[in-house]
Formats: sequence, structure tokens, C-alpha cells
Amino acid sequence: MSNESSLISKIWNFANVLRDDGVGYGDYLEQITYLLFLKMADEMSKPPYDKKLHFPRVKDSEGREEPKGERCDWPTLCRKRGAELEAFYSQLLRSLATERGMLGQIFTKSQNKIQDPAKLLKIIDMIGKEQWTMVGADVKGDIYEGLLEKNAEDTKSGAGQYFTPRALIRAMVECVRPEPGKTIHDPACGTGGFFLAAYDFITRHHDLDRDQKAFLKNRTFFGNEIVAGTRRLCLMNMFLHNIGEIDGDSFISPNDALIADEGLRVDYVLANPPFGKKSSMTITNEEGGQEKQDLSYNRQDFWATTSNKQLNFLQHIRSLLKITGQAAVVLPDNVLFEGGAGETVRKELMRATELHTILRLPTGIFYAQGVKANVLFFDNKPAARTPWTQEVWIYDYRTNIHHTLKKKTLALTDLQPFIDAYKPGKRHKRVASWSEKNPEGRWRKFSYEEILARDKTNLDIFWLKDQSLADLDNLPEPDELAEEIIENLEAGLESFRAVSVSLAGD
Repeated sequence: MSNESSLISKIWNFANVLRDDGVGYGDYLEQITYLLFLKMADEMSKPPYDKKLHFPRVKDSEGREEPKGERCDWPTLCRKRGAELEAFYSQLLRSLATERGMLGQIFTKSQNKIQDPAKLLKIIDMIGKEQWTMVGADVKGDIYEGLLEKNAEDTKSGAGQYFTPRALIRAMVECVRPEPGKTIHDPACGTGGFFLAAYDFITRHHDLDRDQKAFLKNRTFFGNEIVAGTRRLCLMNMFLHNIGEIDGDSFISPNDALIADEGLRVDYVLANPPFGKKSSMTITNEEGGQEKQDLSYNRQDFWATTSNKQLNFLQHIRSLLKITGQAAVVLPDNVLFEGGAGETVRKELMRATELHTILRLPTGIFYAQGVKANVLFFDNKPAARTPWTQEVWIYDYRTNIHHTLKKKTLALTDLQPFIDAYKPGKRHKRVASWSEKNPEGRWRKFSYEEILARDKTNLDIFWLKDQSLADLDNLPEPDELAEEIIENLEAGLESFRAVSVSLAGD
């Protein structure tokens, strides 16, 4: 087997070759996923693993196996060349998509996006030369995570909306500090970033026994992802990081998480629900045309009925938590200030849970430009007559902070001062950095009474002065400034839309 650095180099070099031929990272990533999974499935069906995997024969258009059809497995694929390879590969993808378990989930809606059989054969040969079950999970995982991040950078593909900055995810996990033997859920899990960070944290901070390792691998993580292609990437990402079994059931549901309370209760929810305020569905009108209709979820466990997707996710996440459950969730500004249903949800959240921390995030860190977002940290509690939230600590990592996606990316070290101030596991020892003597402090607490007295129980609280408006000597570089102006304009438009919706609902 080649050494690890040359293996990584080969995979990346081929991605660049295909990109020059017009095959984007997303298409390359999907084909790598299909072929790598098929190769590893072949390896694991042999000693010492001896997994009882079912590779169907080629199926017809109605999903029935052809009795004399060829087996849809790795050895058969490797024997094909030229036009025969392209034709069989397409048949293989279609046939495996109808299988059950993780196999079927990986190949759901799969298509061949590499039309040149010679290029396809080169990828097959590249993957076929390695014994992937012998390659360390960290190496396989790093390769795949790298491809996911490159894919997210392709703004035209829209893949960035499923990719949360890894530095932010790690910071959130460092604060929550998940423990072994407990369950973790993400109702909009994208490519699985929160799962991986939690897995890494648990394995780094705990000396796990055999039962704990088995629980972590097969019974810790649950999630939803309605986009088939993204769900496939998530499952493969988990599998390459040693989470889940190749012959097991999928732990990522394709169902819309918001449709109903399915009764699952977990210890932790870590999530960044998709951006975009409205939940909608496309229907056919009386004239036969297509139109979008706002979708409100009528659930008995929700505090308010609304078409605002972000407010619905917040309510759903609270329902997912056990009585002792904890959540850390990325949500846009409108959740903090919107009236109507927004005000109802905020009041009920502070009453039913301990909303103890809000991290205000800067623009320029998400692939969806102009997004102004926050992380809400809250702990679920049993029913009580008085509100559980007594004070909310707010860390302003937005005002006078400049990040871009390429030149000044967000790093974990940027969020370390927040993690230190958060005091994971020792929240009772928090000390504010803001005071009348130090008005530039970013860490400040507000009492429940102070927040309740604000118009519409507005949690969009800030107190620092924007220095860029007054200090011309410390302006960012021109390209950074231009990017920031674009982001602020887009964020402003989003805020105006939110205010418009709020006014319409009053």
C-alpha cells in the first residue's frame, strides 16, 4: 500500500484533473463515494470481517433482479472497459439504489457524472490499488472532509449551505462537552460535522471501555437529512470515521424532521438548521401551474404555529431533549427579534429551559453570504411554575470582527476566548468582561427581568461601538472591505424581510 501522503496527493490531483474537464468537486465527490463504498464493502465481505453483504444482480427498470444478470459488485465492475464499463456502472448504481440499509442509502438517486470511460477507469484503478480497511480512519476521514470543504467552497453548487465551519462546530462541542454513553441528535445534519466533532471530543477526553466504544459507534448518533445527495455524503463521512456498520441500518433519516414528534428523546442536540426563513412546498394549482405555498407545522408540542422554519426548528429541538438534555444551535438574528410567533417562542424557551448563553457570530464565516447568526445554548428542565432562565450571558464576537471565507477564515483560536469565558462544566464561575469601567468588554450578562422588559422580548442585544465607522486608519484591506460591504448589504436585506414578515404578522 502506498504511504498516506501519496494517497492523499493522488486523490486530490485527480480531483483537479477532472475539474479541468468540467467535472466539479461535487460530482467527483459523489463518484468517489460510490466507488470507495463499493470497494470497502468488497473488502469487508472477505476474511477477517466476513460481513454477509448482499450484492444484487443487475435489476430491470422496475427494480427486479434479472436472474442471469451480472452481480453488482466490485470485481464485476473492475472487469469492464470502455462503453461496456459506462453502461454497467450506470446499471450498478440504479440497482444498488433499491437495496435496504446503508447500502441503499449510499446509492439513493445515484447517477454517473463521469461520461469519459477512460477517466472513470482511472478512478476505479486508483481506488482498487488500496486496501481501504487498512487505511487509518483519520486518514480516510481527512481526505473526505477535505473534499467536502472544497465542495462547499463552490458557491455555484450551493453545497456550502450543508457545511458548517468546522472551527465553529468544534467550539460548540468544547462548550457542551458531550459524555460517553449518551445520545446526540442533529435534525438537519448536512454532511455530519457535528457528529464527527462530538465523536472526536469523546474519544480524546475519555478512556472508553469496550461497551462504551460499541455504544459510540452504533447507538450514539441520530439525525435527519432530507436531501439524498447530502445524506449520502454524511453517511459516507461517518463510515470513514468509524461510525456505523457497513451492513447496519442507516441512522440518518430521510424524513422532514419538522413533520411530527416521533418520540425520540436525546441527551444532546447540536445543530445548524438550514438558512432561509420560510418552510414551503410546491403544489399544483387549479390551472395546472406550479406554485409555492408557505408551510406551517401544526404540532401539539410546539408553542406557536408559524411558517418560519428557524422558529420551527428551535421548537422541535427543544422537544427532542430529555429532561436533562442540552442543546447548542446556530440560528439567524430573526429568531432573536421577530415579533408574533417569535416573541411567543422566546418567552416559552426562557420559561421551559435555561437559556444561559448566546454567542453573536460575525458575518463572513458562512458560505451563504450576509448571514447574521448566533449560537443559542440552553438546557432542558422539568415543568415548573417559575421560569428556569434567570440570566442570559451574551458574548459579542461580531462587532468590529472581520472574517472572510478565503483570506481571513475563522479558526478555533479565534473562538478560544469565548470558550474560556463560557467556562465549560463550571458555568457558576463565570465573570463578565464588560463593566462601566470597561465598556469594550465582549462578555456580559442580562437578567430575565431586563430581557422581559425589552420590546417583544428582544434578545438581539449589542452594546459595543462599531469602530470602523470612526477609525479610518484601521480599515480592512480593500478586497476584504468590498466583501464585507456585500455581506452587510445582503444581511440588511434579510433583516428588512424579517421586519416585513413580523409587521405582517402583528
